[in-house]
Amino acid sequence: MLVPSSPADAVIAHLKTLAAESNLAGMTRFGIETDQALGIKNPALNHIARLIKRDHGRALTLWDSNIREARLLAALTAEPQKLTLDMARQWTAGFNSWEIVDSLADLFVAARLEAVLIPEFAADDREFVRRTAFSMIAVSAVHLKKEPDETVIAWLPLVEAHAGDGRNFVKKAVNWALRQTGKRSACCHGPALSMAQALAARQDPTARWIGKDAVRELTGSAVLKRLGPQPLSE
Repeated sequence: MLVPSSPADAVIAHLKTLAAESNLAGMTRFGIETDQALGIKNPALNHIARLIKRDHGRALTLWDSNIREARLLAALTAEPQKLTLDMARQWTAGFNSWEIVDSLADLFVAARLEAVLIPEFAADDREFVRRTAFSMIAVSAVHLKKEPDETVIAWLPLVEAHAGDGRNFVKKAVNWALRQTGKRSACCHGPALSMAQALAARQDPTARWIGKDAVRELTGSAVLKRLGPQPLSE
């Protein structure tokens, strides 16, 4: 039985008892890297994370195992206040799956590393590193509720700069960042929608897809109703 004091080796041993090779094909279809995967679904991992609680030292060891499920548990159970920029950079260099990227983006934002890492990672040409930047923008737009809207709006030029990156896992994250920015508040909606419309008018097919998809969501009735009356254009 796992408890908060369970060491990393006990956690890994428990994970191996839950291995389900039959799930691997389905994970692969969703673009999840399965070379080092046990086939355990995320609800089971979330349950384990709740059992073992946060322990930063153990999370570091789980990450070093290179096992997909152990790395996801590391993301769920690391202590944000103990995560350093150098550690975040080290982990990011080993990213090989969008799933790992998006799980760690939550942790990096919780650790309040976004101001440094978003522009740094956006400038990095490695696919999963750049995705991390835009996943962090999306996460920040949702979870950093006490930050001024201007903080999130200030990242829109990065969306514009990298909207032409046609790599699948980058373009989807750029689109996600733009949509989440626009849905954050009435203040953010206008600038994000304007950018989406500009991208939708581009000749570049990637930018055009990002823009059109964002326009579709940001002008949808559900979003407009939630945000309330929009400010009149001058």
